[in-house]
Amino acid sequence: METMSSDPSDAPLYPIASSVEDFARNLASVRARIDAAARRAGRSPAEVRLLPVSKTVPEDRLRNAVAAGMHQLGENKVQEAKRKSENLRDLGISWSVIGHLQTNKARDVAAFADEFQALDSLRIAEALDRRLQAAGRGLDVYVQVNTSAEESKYGLTAEEVPGFLKQLAPYSGLRVRGLMTLALFSSDLAAVRACFVRLRTLRDRVRETDEALIGAGELSMGMSGDFETAVAEGATCVRVGQAIFGARAVNEEHYWPTDPPPAE
Repeated sequence: METMSSDPSDAPLYPIASSVEDFARNLASVRARIDAAARRAGRSPAEVRLLPVSKTVPEDRLRNAVAAGMHQLGENKVQEAKRKSENLRDLGISWSVIGHLQTNKARDVAAFADEFQALDSLRIAEALDRRLQAAGRGLDVYVQVNTSAEESKYGLTAEEVPGFLKQLAPYSGLRVRGLMTLALFSSDLAAVRACFVRLRTLRDRVRETDEALIGAGELSMGMSGDFETAVAEGATCVRVGQAIFGARAVNEEHYWPTDPPPAE
């Protein structure tokens, strides 16, 4: 059971949300911040989708989150997402997988997910497409780009993206929606912003070459600590977890590894 300290000075940055009222309040607060950031940037708030990220959040709390109005949820780990999709099937949640995928998990993602935001290899594209074709389904996908040039992160380099997008054409089960990135985990706002600018610039460059390659040209970027900056730089989807659900007991590195990606 999760508890809160009675000493305000010990309270986490993001208090744990449990009740329907907690979730409704946090959801409204984050949405208001997104809308304000969009307006400051001269954009329509309707251009920005909020994807609540429910990793590590237990299913009983997710039922309250859905009751508060969250009907699409993002998960990093396929095994956790699969379990939740099965146990919460009665709620009609649309699941987005936003973490790295290994080929042996492609069957699971093809079976339950409506969106995959971390496509960065043809092996994964082929495995997903094969499973999707067999199931008679399609899947929205975002190509992951490593805009921070960190060896610890998955994703293609900017130079690799145009050629990769061209190679996705035969995989008709995959519907390319745009690009996704993880910015630097840093308090240096300028460095974080630069990651978002690189993704937007790359999207624009691909559009100028062949607009059909990138679908709607969406940009999935920004999390709890930086989503307003992402919105200012053109994000069309922000992935927000702790600002909605509360602080996690598990470090971010558990989901975004600091070691170099292993060879599959």
